[in-house]
Amino acid sequence: MSERYTAGRTSARTASILVLFTIAFTAPMAATYNATRPAIEASAQEGKMRLINEVLPPSTYDNALLDDYVTLGPTPQLGLDQGGRVYRARRGGAPAALVLETIATDGYAGRIQLVVAVAAEGTLSGVRVVTHKETPGLGDYIDPRKDRSKDKPWIGQFAGLSLDGVGPEKWSLGKDGGAFAYRVGATISARAVTNATRRALEFARTHRDALFAAQPGATL
Repeated sequence: MSERYTAGRTSARTASILVLFTIAFTAPMAATYNATRPAIEASAQEGKMRLINEVLPPSTYDNALLDDYVTLGPTPQLGLDQGGRVYRARRGGAPAALVLETIATDGYAGRIQLVVAVAAEGTLSGVRVVTHKETPGLGDYIDPRKDRSKDKPWIGQFAGLSLDGVGPEKWSLGKDGGAFAYRVGATISARAVTNATRRALEFARTHRDALFAAQPGATL
């Protein structure tokens, strides 16, 4: 009985020590997180704005873009299984452009995350790859940061185009009978981005009015 009593006291003492250590380490970690969270969030916002500024010139809108958004539920047309956001640019209160998150699910090495800006009249302002796992030196030219052609990156060919100017039947690569250039030997990545861009344009055109009319933060 004495051994059981001793073992019980030891276990209780060990548990108490573990609880004290947990409290001792959790409190500083929580304090550090709370202290650094504003800086982390600000850095994330700055990074997001830098990316948006690459596809939509700041001079084209005057609202607080990151605060003026609509949340989408699962949207297969945009490859958004978990949903996403559409940011709304306005100038003088009038619709100026939509900035859409979209994903090409059929890249060579998997999913290619994109941001696509579409002016209110339906013209593409710009397209950028956010993340991808395409083959380095081959299919990664879809990303202007990795495209060897710095003066005329491949993805820049979409800017200024629309579904009225390039019909849906021509919204594909040249080797598929379409209007868009590609790099020989690395067509899957380019095809995925081209098709995803077309789908984003179609989505923006179909849902434009509802997207601009929704309350900030609303879910569609």
